[in-house]
Amino acid sequence: MTFNRISGFLVTGLMLVCASCGQRSSSNSASAPDTTVNVIAAADTAANPATYAATIEKFQREREAALTADTGWLTVAGLFFLSQPISTFGSDPLNDFVLPESAPKQAGAFELLNGKVRVKAAPGVTFQLGEKSVTSAELKSDAEGAPDKIGVGNLQLWVHMSGGRVSIRLRDPNSALLKEFTGTQWFPINEAYRVEAQYIPYEKPKVIQVPNILGDIDDMPVPGEVAFTLNGQALKMQAIAEEGDKEFWFIFRDLTSGKETYGAARFLYASAPVNGKVMLDFNTAENPPCAYNAFTTCPLPPEQNRLRIRVEAGEKAYTRHS
Repeated sequence: MTFNRISGFLVTGLMLVCASCGQRSSSNSASAPDTTVNVIAAADTAANPATYAATIEKFQREREAALTADTGWLTVAGLFFLSQPISTFGSDPLNDFVLPESAPKQAGAFELLNGKVRVKAAPGVTFQLGEKSVTSAELKSDAEGAPDKIGVGNLQLWVHMSGGRVSIRLRDPNSALLKEFTGTQWFPINEAYRVEAQYIPYEKPKVIQVPNILGDIDDMPVPGEVAFTLNGQALKMQAIAEEGDKEFWFIFRDLTSGKETYGAARFLYASAPVNGKVMLDFNTAENPPCAYNAFTTCPLPPEQNRLRIRVEAGEKAYTRHS
C-alpha cells in the first residue's frame, strides 16, 4: 500500500546488510508511473567512503532519470474528478475534461455508476487497452492494484482514487512539466545522516488515517515504529508497510521543510528490519511527486513523523527557472 514511486519510482533502499527489497505496491490512492530504480549500497561503506558517495551519486542520477522517463511523474498532465454520472473528454474546450490538442476533439465519455467507471469511445474513435483496441470497457482503478490504462494516441488515461473520490489521471509524454524540468538539487552527501534504527513492532498493526494535500483521507497500515538518534537527538517515526512487505516507507517533515526542502513532506524508503534493525539513510530522502506536479495527490506526514530537527540531507526543494 506504499506510495509507488514514481514515482513511479520503485526505489530499493540503501542497505548496510544485503537484505532484498521489494516493490512498492500501487494499491493506495497515490498510484504512480512504472519506472523502476534500484540502488544497493556496498556492504562496508564505513570503510569505503568514496564507494558510499559514488553509490549515493548513482542514486541521485537514477532518481532524476526516473522523474524524466516517459512514464515518470513529470508526464502526469491532468487530474479530473468524476463529479457527475457522465463526463465527456477530448481536445474540444467544451468537453468536461479537456485533453491536449493531439487528442480527438470528442474522444469519448466516462460513466460513473456505483463507484465503477466505464469508458465509451465517441463515434470513429478507438482506445488501446493493453494489447486490445476497444470502444468500451470497465476500468479497474489504481486502488485495486495496477490500473487499466486506455491509450488515446500518445496519451494515457486511468482511474485514480484520492481517498474515496474517483478521478481520471492523464499522462502526456510531451507535457510542459517534462520539457521545462530544471533538474534535482541535493544536500552535500553526509554519512552522519545514515543511521541504524531499532524497530519497535506494535503488538497489533495499526491502520492510520493519512490526509493528502487535497484533503482526502487514505487508510494506511503501520506495523510499528523505528527509534533512532540523529545529531544527538532521540527520534521516532512510524513506518508504513503491509504484512510481508520487504520495504518500509516513511513520510516525514523536519525543520528544513518549507525552507530548503519541500514544505509538505519528503519520503524515505528503507529495507524491512533485519534482526530488529532498520538502516535509515536520509541522503536518499526524496521529494514526493507533488513537489513537481500539481496533478498529484501526495500524503502528508503522521504527527509522529514531524521531526523537530533539521535534516540537512537528501533532496532539496525543486526550483523552476523564471
